[in-house]
This record gives sequence, structure tokens and C-alpha cells, in this order.
Amino acid sequence: QVQLVESGGGLVQAGGSLRLSCAASGIIFNIAHMGWYRQAPGKQRELVAAITSGGSTNYEGSVKGRFTISRDNAKKTVYLQMNSLKPEDTAVYYCNRDPTSGYWGQGTQVTVSS
Repeated sequence: QVQLVESGGGLVQAGGSLRLSCAASGIIFNIAHMGWYRQAPGKQRELVAAITSGGSTNYEGSVKGRFTISRDNAKKTVYLQMNSLKPEDTAVYYCNRDPTSGYWGQGTQVTVSS
């Protein structure tokens, strides 16, 4: 069965950086398109970055130029490097292959203080 374990979140000041990791199991990772999502309090979950099996990337407008998604197929892990963090980036961050599946990992909390 699919298991996604996110880690790397924390409390950081505005302008700081964090690197999130998501370890996947139960999927054929090297052919999976993966995404990082976030959900802020009172808001809907949104896709912030995506990476295809071939390594092509796409970003939500507010994080473009600040966040970088990458993957290591050997480790079955997807990463999200977050630089120049802003208070509005505060959210629980999740990774997923198929957001329509109903399965979500526990997420990792990112809190950016002003």
C-alpha cells in the first residue's frame, strides 16, 4: 500500500530556508509524477510544485523562483527546497502522487514568523 512520509518542516524566520523531504513506498516511484501541496488554516489544500517522472517541474505563481522541487528515484524521495520564506508560506505541507485517491500522509508543519 502507498505510504508517504513528509519531514523537514519547522519554525523559521521570514527570509529563511527549509528543505522538505517525502519518502514514498508502495508505488513504482520512478514513473510517478509527484507534487507538493500545502494547506493553511482555513484554506483549501493547494498544489505548490510538481515534478514529472522525467524531471519536468511546474510551480504555483507565488512560489516560483523561491521553491525548487526535485527527486531522487534511487531513494524514492521527493524534495522541496524553500528559500526566501514568507509568513504566507505557513501551512502544513504534503506530498502526493494522486490527490484524488483520498490518501494523504501526515504532512509536515512549516511556520514562518515575521
